[in-house]
Amino acid sequence: MRYLTREWYDLCQRTHLHFGMRVHRGAQIRDEALYLRLYKRKEKEFIHWQRDVYNVDPRFMLEGDGAVMVPVEQFVSGDIREEDTMIYHMPDEEKEEIQKKIAEYDARPPFDVVNCKQEFKDNLEWSYADKGNQLPGELLAKIADIRVFALGYCTKEVMRELKKLSNENKRQMEHISNEYVQLQQSEDIPQDIRSRFGFHDCQVTEILFGEDMIIRLETRSGFTDFNKITLVAAETIKHEGQIVGSYWIYDELYRTDRGYEVHVLFSGVGDPECIIRCEDIIIAEE
Repeated sequence: MRYLTREWYDLCQRTHLHFGMRVHRGAQIRDEALYLRLYKRKEKEFIHWQRDVYNVDPRFMLEGDGAVMVPVEQFVSGDIREEDTMIYHMPDEEKEEIQKKIAEYDARPPFDVVNCKQEFKDNLEWSYADKGNQLPGELLAKIADIRVFALGYCTKEVMRELKKLSNENKRQMEHISNEYVQLQQSEDIPQDIRSRFGFHDCQVTEILFGEDMIIRLETRSGFTDFNKITLVAAETIKHEGQIVGSYWIYDELYRTDRGYEVHVLFSGVGDPECIIRCEDIIIAEE
């Protein structure tokens, strides 16, 4: 990757360091009683939220089958004509999937509070390390208790520094993004490839190597129905990490003398990355 690198991706994760944080006077010193009190408060909120999610009855997805569909431009303008509306009926396969979820819901065991508390504890311990990796040393030195900080509380001074750092990271991230967008606009990529080449959040299920490279994707978590990419006469320039099972997050596409050069950054163990040169790109739905 030339622009949307791992470093750029990490920078994206540090543009909202102050989100969810609250100023607390007690965060000025390390106070075990304060930490335990805040821990119990946050743990209670987590359990309440998890219980609500656990108790969501999937039957609600069957309500309103036969929804009215309206052209978006008329919805925005408010000029809705009855003759332009249509009824959307849920396909049978979607109903069958919901029925399976209902059966699983009815057979589920009671909500496990003990397991939920352990999950909260594990998440918080992970957050300790994550916060430490995201913040510069001089800012970490101003945090009296990283445990309290991980729970979402800090001093006014730290909050001020977090906002400043978030804004600096955002400016730098956007500067790199804008440079890449401008470069991409000058690349001679055919519209049929450019419009289809978008696989953010799709999971790689298979890669077949040969004269052509074939990549298959699970697209349910993505924003496309195209799940097969064929890179014709492919040459691997770089292949780092375990790509199968990882999620496609960012890509760069360049025109070359003999075709194209594809750069992809994945989300997975070690954030895998690959660079492939090929003569053509065929994108299809299987």
